[in-house]
Amino acid sequence: MAAAANVVRIRALACPNCGSAVELRGMGNSLSAVCGHCLTVLDTSSPSVKILQTFEAKIREQPAIPLGTRGKWDGDPWETVGFMVRSMKAGGVRYSWREYVLFNPYKGFRYLTEYNGHWNDVKVVRSLPEAAGKRRSIEQVRVLGNAYTHFQTYSARVDFVLGEFPWRVRVGDRAALRDYVDPPRMLSSEETAGEIAWSLGEYIPGSVVWKNFNLPGHAPPPSGIYANQPSPYKGRPGELWRLCLWFLILVFVLSIGFSIFDSKATAYTGHFGYSPRQKGEAAFVTPSFDLKGRTSSVEITTDTDLDNNWVYLNLALINEQSGQTYDFGREISYYHGRDSDGNWTEGNATDNVTLSSIPSGRYFLRVEPEMDANAPREVNYSLRVRRDVPTYSFFWIAALLLTLPPIFTWFRSLKFETARWNESDHPRSSSSGDDD
Repeated sequence: MAAAANVVRIRALACPNCGSAVELRGMGNSLSAVCGHCLTVLDTSSPSVKILQTFEAKIREQPAIPLGTRGKWDGDPWETVGFMVRSMKAGGVRYSWREYVLFNPYKGFRYLTEYNGHWNDVKVVRSLPEAAGKRRSIEQVRVLGNAYTHFQTYSARVDFVLGEFPWRVRVGDRAALRDYVDPPRMLSSEETAGEIAWSLGEYIPGSVVWKNFNLPGHAPPPSGIYANQPSPYKGRPGELWRLCLWFLILVFVLSIGFSIFDSKATAYTGHFGYSPRQKGEAAFVTPSFDLKGRTSSVEITTDTDLDNNWVYLNLALINEQSGQTYDFGREISYYHGRDSDGNWTEGNATDNVTLSSIPSGRYFLRVEPEMDANAPREVNYSLRVRRDVPTYSFFWIAALLLTLPPIFTWFRSLKFETARWNESDHPRSSSSGDDD
């Protein structure tokens, strides 16, 4: 920092209003300066210093970066030489922000702005922006190869000044500002007395400012969402969707693999009929059959000839050796007809049920059918038992769970962008925004 101390030469003059010493660090580049004692604004553009404005401030603003503070920015030494508070009015409420003037005798001036803990590193733009059409019906301009979308237009007022400035400044000065954003950058135009100046700011964390100027303590945390604050979710929904797609492909391949390598062996098939008017016990048991191989799923398929009717089957898969019983019931119905809207159907004459993790062994089925007592005819049905049949519910659940992170991140990104643009001249509803 010793080298930085030798960069800036300081010249002092006496304030014509109060006689206090006013230090000038701008080496003849400053056009105005403010007495730190009485806040008189002085014209320093010529050796004969003139008073531009006297200002009786009831409240003195204290800059977070004291004037004279030196630090490094982009590897170059800079000194804080000016500070001002500006404000705008929106919805009957006045909002204030702070601007700092930095000076390097070889690099000239650059600026830092701060609003509610949000900082921007600002430089003057020499190139004039060009019209770049519209995006979502919002004006865009292009400069230095980047397009910027209009954010807001407003009138800014100078409320407090301290230090030196490369232009003649007075408290109460007003300017018409237009901000265009392409986070983390902000392009701004400032019009005063028919002259327009363009500047380009880049969003920076307050911690970087504190580190570069070696300020004590920690930077106050930012509040709210700023116009060009980079979204923490930018690009993440797309990344997560691509990752999700790869995992979905993997899940699909695994499901195909399970389908190919599962045996799907038929262990039993039987054909039966039932009428509610038949005499005797309706319940019966099937012949025994073997379920071979590893512990795996068992699929029981029921095919019926139902026609505008229903049947209920109380079923139990019973292990002949251990007596282990797996009870379940299935209602099967099939109806069809025609009305004013055309043909219609309801239900299905075929039913499938899968029992998971059934050990190998010798089994039989206990079957007890039920039907409407007034059914016009009996129902014929078949039962087929297949071993080691793949179940796809796991894969559907896995696919659903895989889509949750990108959906959640997309929603958070949408919420962030909606909150940003709701502070602009082009507010969005929560259902119409998207990730920029």
